[in-house]
Amino acid sequence: MSKYLLNKFLYTVDRDPVLVERYRREPRELVAWWEAERANAVLNCHTGESTTWLRFDDVEREALAAHDHVKLFELGAHPFLTLTLFIALFERDNTEPLEYQKSYGARLAHFAMPYPDIAT
Repeated sequence: MSKYLLNKFLYTVDRDPVLVERYRREPRELVAWWEAERANAVLNCHTGESTTWLRFDDVEREALAAHDHVKLFELGAHPFLTLTLFIALFERDNTEPLEYQKSYGARLAHFAMPYPDIAT
């Protein structure tokens, strides 16, 4: 399991409107593409630099592909990164102010202190 890679996915997808829309429409395909093409890229560096060892485990891959923010929180993904991306994905489907954010929080209400560790 790699909290770093989960957070890197959330961060990089959220900052690219094209990727946000792909993730909304075809999450499994986007996760597979991102893992193959972007997971090992070194951020903020020229394009020739990359690693070779980063990959999601099956649980992480499924949580991302299913848009399962509760599972991502349980796995230690940073809640701010998850929330900001998921607002971009799903807030438009709601009609009331903060409706999505309230629903998002309600689905996490069963967690008690201490929350899952988000340190990478």
